[in-house]
Amino acid sequence: MTDQPLRVGFAGTPDFAARHLHALLQHGFDVPLVLTQPDRPAGRGKKLMPSPTKMVAEAANIPVWQPSTLKDEGIQNALLNQHLDVLVVVAYGMLLPQSVLDIPKYGCLNVHGSLLPRWRGAAPVQRAIEAGDTETGVCIMQMEAGLDTGPVLTARTCLITPTTTAGTLFSELETIGAQALIATLEDLDNLQSQAKTQDHDTSTYAHKITKTEAFINFGQPAIELDRKIRAFYPFPGAFTSANNERLRIHKATVIDDVSKPEHPAGTILKVSTEDIQVQCAAGILSLTVVQLPGGKALAVRDVINSNKNPFSVGAILGRPLA
Repeated sequence: MTDQPLRVGFAGTPDFAARHLHALLQHGFDVPLVLTQPDRPAGRGKKLMPSPTKMVAEAANIPVWQPSTLKDEGIQNALLNQHLDVLVVVAYGMLLPQSVLDIPKYGCLNVHGSLLPRWRGAAPVQRAIEAGDTETGVCIMQMEAGLDTGPVLTARTCLITPTTTAGTLFSELETIGAQALIATLEDLDNLQSQAKTQDHDTSTYAHKITKTEAFINFGQPAIELDRKIRAFYPFPGAFTSANNERLRIHKATVIDDVSKPEHPAGTILKVSTEDIQVQCAAGILSLTVVQLPGGKALAVRDVINSNKNPFSVGAILGRPLA
């Protein structure tokens, strides 16, 4: 590799990707183009909104490409004409065909939010929390045709604590991921020669998050529901039902994770200004921050003191919404 700055193409879409693009620019890498998803409708007005990565690129006057597919021969020829040394891919949301993977001189690198081969796929951050993992991290992987199957050049670890949410974990992984990416690009020749092949027999798959699975029916142990609430915060957001209305759960803690239930799952056992305690299939879950329909996230004490308090001892949460 020469002493000239690498010519680095970038493909990414959400905030997590934008942070990595910003790091590349801060460290002086030559980024001639950015690939990102087409603008999507958002908000009540469904106005087309650019991705966070597009906004970073435009602020830096970098050309932005937003193809609907990378299988198009015209797009591939245009990429070929950019004479890229490497293409960095971070949460792009679009498959790269082999013909694109082969274009850059040093191939394509992916920043993946897990310790591969654990949690390949779309939602590694959320699934790690939901599964009760105590450790995760970021891998810089050499991309190949398989889904997150390529050899790993660099790995950085971080802890998952009993209070970690997807939001806080994404923030931590953004930081260590950007650091790992810069370190990898600065020593690319050496790290590619020492890349570690993944053990495919121990891989796990992180399925895409669906909104329906964020429903909390309390028919699971309290410790599992706590993990799910933290894994789905802030998106898509865990929710349950109270008086046949949707109740979002922003924060909860496990009071008891072993006791056998004396009441049906979902029964409210205690209502106080501190929390709402709910019977689970095993143990008790304490709800401390919730959101009523049409309102904002509030501490339980503020809900209890309002004229919209839906909580009473003996009531059942988590029944299917009509």
